[in-house]
Amino acid sequence: MAVRHQLIRRAPHAVWAVLADPTRYGEWVVGPSESTPLDAHWPATGSRLRYTVRLGPWTARSVTTVRHNEPGRELELEALAKGLGTARIFLQLRPWGDDTLVVCDEHPLRGIGGALHNPLSEALLQVRHRGMLARLARAVEHDRPRTGAPRA
Repeated sequence: MAVRHQLIRRAPHAVWAVLADPTRYGEWVVGPSESTPLDAHWPATGSRLRYTVRLGPWTARSVTTVRHNEPGRELELEALAKGLGTARIFLQLRPWGDDTLVVCDEHPLRGIGGALHNPLSEALLQVRHRGMLARLARAVEHDRPRTGAPRA
């Protein structure tokens, strides 16, 4: 399992606000260029969003489903990558003084990605996480503070 962490210089509720906005999925997840909620209650357990990945002229659309959710603390997703299977992405938010320690744990779950999981794919996940958590930190830290949410 690829586990990585990132200290984000905002309180957990500010991090959760970005995670709970399905239209911002493409801002922090490496790969998607846009996302659209398929269910009205994202990130409630069972809710889904559709995302689009673009590589040059190639476009693919897929779906991410919320499998577990503890508002403000934990978000567990199952992301479908057509042709490769699915991946489990678990994000945990831990208060760290005035900041938030985000722990990300991801691994292939179903399909060919899970069957062919190996140390090389694990290393690639670590690189992906580094980018994803840095993007999440930028999205959160550059947000304007919301009412009642002091900026760290």
